[in-house]
Amino acid sequence: MQRQQVTAIRERPRAQVLVIGGGINGISTFRDLALQGVDVLLVERGDFASGASSASSHMIHGGIRYLENGEFRLVKESVQERNGLLKTAPHYVKPLRTTIPIFSTFSGILTAPLRFLTHRSGPPVERGAALIKAGLVLYDAFSGAGRVAPRHAFHGRRRSLAQLPALNPDLKYTATYFDASMHDPERLALDVLLDGEAEGGRAVNYVEAVGRSAQGVRLRDHLTGEEFTVAADVVVNASGPWTDLTNEALGTRTRFLGGTKGSHIVLDHPELLAATAGREIFFENSDGRIVLIYPLKDRVMVGTTDIDADPREPVQCTEAEVDYFFDLIRIVFPRIAVDRSQIVYRFSGIRPLPRHDDMAPGFVSRDYRIVVDHPSGSVPTVSLVGGKWTTFRALGEHLATTVLGLLGAERIESTVGRVIGGGRDWPRTESDQAAWRRLHLGEDSPRTRKLLERYGTRAREVAAFLAEGSDEPLLGDDLTVRELEWMVQREHVARLADVVLRRTDLGFTGRADDAALVILAGALGALLGWDADTRDAELDAVRARVVQPPSIVEHA
Repeated sequence: MQRQQVTAIRERPRAQVLVIGGGINGISTFRDLALQGVDVLLVERGDFASGASSASSHMIHGGIRYLENGEFRLVKESVQERNGLLKTAPHYVKPLRTTIPIFSTFSGILTAPLRFLTHRSGPPVERGAALIKAGLVLYDAFSGAGRVAPRHAFHGRRRSLAQLPALNPDLKYTATYFDASMHDPERLALDVLLDGEAEGGRAVNYVEAVGRSAQGVRLRDHLTGEEFTVAADVVVNASGPWTDLTNEALGTRTRFLGGTKGSHIVLDHPELLAATAGREIFFENSDGRIVLIYPLKDRVMVGTTDIDADPREPVQCTEAEVDYFFDLIRIVFPRIAVDRSQIVYRFSGIRPLPRHDDMAPGFVSRDYRIVVDHPSGSVPTVSLVGGKWTTFRALGEHLATTVLGLLGAERIESTVGRVIGGGRDWPRTESDQAAWRRLHLGEDSPRTRKLLERYGTRAREVAAFLAEGSDEPLLGDDLTVRELEWMVQREHVARLADVVLRRTDLGFTGRADDAALVILAGALGALLGWDADTRDAELDAVRARVVQPPSIVEHA
């Protein structure tokens, strides 16, 4: 079923625009172009949102720490986009109360201007209450019109410990403000992709751009090994950390990117979960790195690191990084013990940051830029340098506008305020959600709650599909045989990892034990026609991702 899409592309091997890279920014550009009536084709060498987009901190945020870098344009755009996504993607993007524990009053107030001017870290200096207060005042100012969250609040030690009694009692203050959480980033990316396909765009995963000729871009289907050529009037390179490598494959040498590795661990730790009281704890470690302790899906995610990385090499969350995270937890919650047996998942990815030479990773711009190249004898290539989850809509609009200019076409639709996928007609309160499930899914039960959580209001279409044929549970309320068939037919599922790591949260929450993987591999293999060797290879690949030792991230 999955390769029917490749067959259709081979039968019509031309598009106005070829987008290379199916992370969130390539997908956003794809949707925007499809809305303008452009014949757009997106190809991704892995699964959609399987590279940098899958390794995020699961936040939609304004980037308070970017103020220290002087990136005011980016902060303003990020805050606006955060506010927008709370309205347009309410099924996946939720308000997130964030608390900063603070251990000094004036630390950093003298060194901050120097850091701002030179963008060099120097010796780590703790940010004290005065500096954090100044940053939060600015941050609130950027929220301005369209504010959807309360302003920040400062509390002294007594009140802070009354609210969060497990915090380090040596703190002097806490500062609390609101950003937004992103519960299922891979499914949000898929929702944007499906919206683009509904507007006529074509997209396929596991297809890589491997070369270029006078006839067009040569593509390789990684599931079959077959190669074919697609012609386009404009090529968009949105392959994130691998942008330079993609340009090299297309015959152009660039040195745009200099990404850094960020790792996270996920803990099944009820005591730590309770200690957060539902808040993200945003903390500055002694090395100057901003890190987080984040309650999510009844688990606690801890991250992240910022280490220079080579996109040619797979990256993994190392034991040294785990030790770093454990040290962090002990600083913030000194009375709570953690150990490796509580880790249910760990992941790592490379941020698509601009090349930064000797600049400290924490000061590298998180903003993006667009570079247009007109290679001799070839169609224009538009390369995206940088980009982050929060600003994907604005970035996609900006990139699509550049492409429209190259095509000599006009914008006819805007994505501002456009609701995404299963966020349409989203019931905002718990009682409204229960009523929606009874009305559209037939009952309010653990199974229908899972469907609404996973698909948003697209669950109505899924439920109709499930009712059209016989069905049986695969993993209790988590997944059924027919829902797996929906994922194959409608959501581009081609490999076991697609289901475990991106269409569901089984891997992230640690519920993908070996017994579950064997059941899933058998059912998916029956749908996709796998032989025993293929099934076993798929099992081995996913076991390496969800079982210790540390997982290795897929390339996008």
